[in-house]
Amino acid sequence: MHIVFTIAGLGAGGAERVLQLITADWVLDRQITIVSFDAPTDPIFHPFDSSVNFVRLNIPAAKAGLLSQVFTTLRRIIALRRTVKKLDPDVVISFLTKINVISLIACLGTKYRVIISERNNPKMQKAHGSWNFLLSCLQWRASAIVMQTRRSLEVLSGKTRERACVIGNPVERLARPLAKRGPPVLVAVGRLTPQKGFDLLIEAFAAIAPLHPDWTLRIWGEGELRQQLQLQIQRLGLSDRIELPGKSKDPAAWIAGADAFVFPSRYEGFGNALAEAAGAGLAVVSFDCPFGPSDIIDHDRTGLLVPAGNVEALSSALDRVMADEDLRRNLGAAARADIQRFAPDKIIAKWDALLDRVLEDSSGAR
Repeated sequence: MHIVFTIAGLGAGGAERVLQLITADWVLDRQITIVSFDAPTDPIFHPFDSSVNFVRLNIPAAKAGLLSQVFTTLRRIIALRRTVKKLDPDVVISFLTKINVISLIACLGTKYRVIISERNNPKMQKAHGSWNFLLSCLQWRASAIVMQTRRSLEVLSGKTRERACVIGNPVERLARPLAKRGPPVLVAVGRLTPQKGFDLLIEAFAAIAPLHPDWTLRIWGEGELRQQLQLQIQRLGLSDRIELPGKSKDPAAWIAGADAFVFPSRYEGFGNALAEAAGAGLAVVSFDCPFGPSDIIDHDRTGLLVPAGNVEALSSALDRVMADEDLRRNLGAAARADIQRFAPDKIIAKWDALLDRVLEDSSGAR
């Protein structure tokens, strides 16, 4: 069986991490090809199995200008259609809204079954409304639609929802050092974009920093808001307390120096970093944003959830966790045990069942 995955690029994102975990299992008895639109020279952040075949089309997203964006999208559709026909897979599986649209259009009028997978909150993510409109018009062409949480089904229409299934992300229980030395560190991880809410986190940390003079906040990641966040840190006089070290050198390097984890996103599709922190046995504090955190964290048992966007509530929860080592230990232990719900073998079994159903359904070829 030959499966083609389509994705924008192979950087450090959560969708790429999920793709890496799924393909690591499927290469054992399937032929796997990943088609991406980044350049062949761009680094691949996650370590994929050597058996995975890569086709990198070198058509990056247009930076600005409507005509340029339309032209780039058409180039992507034509290139992907040509590539899929050449590869002749049994199934195409696409990740993320824009790539779902491109993949569905590219496969119109062909025999190829297409499974689309939403990895974010389509209603809140930063994208032109035309993408969601096109997706709603094209979803009939999908053999199946994968959503990551039950609440995320709300973004689908009634008829489309019948074709959808919920499959959470696979989460590996990453190891932490047995003995950590040095002052305590509160860690956050993600792209430096408005979605991730690090401006809110900095504000929340500033409110309690005087109460915990030994703690440092370390925010791992890169993105468009780096300069803005640095200016915010300087304005608050916290340059010696808040660090922006950039991307971690490998997918799990950020865990080694962490004593607690905070997840301040305004919205999500699932929350990979939150799940990985819980799986590593860290005490976690998170906004209860749509969607994901409430599926991962049981409040006051495996972590602390606070109302989305409420900076004062986030400060209070952080204060509670940073002040109580026993609480951190208990929350972390409970989270590490509970996250087994998302163990890779359990999640991949759900993908296996979906794949079998799509291949058995003769109506999947349209």
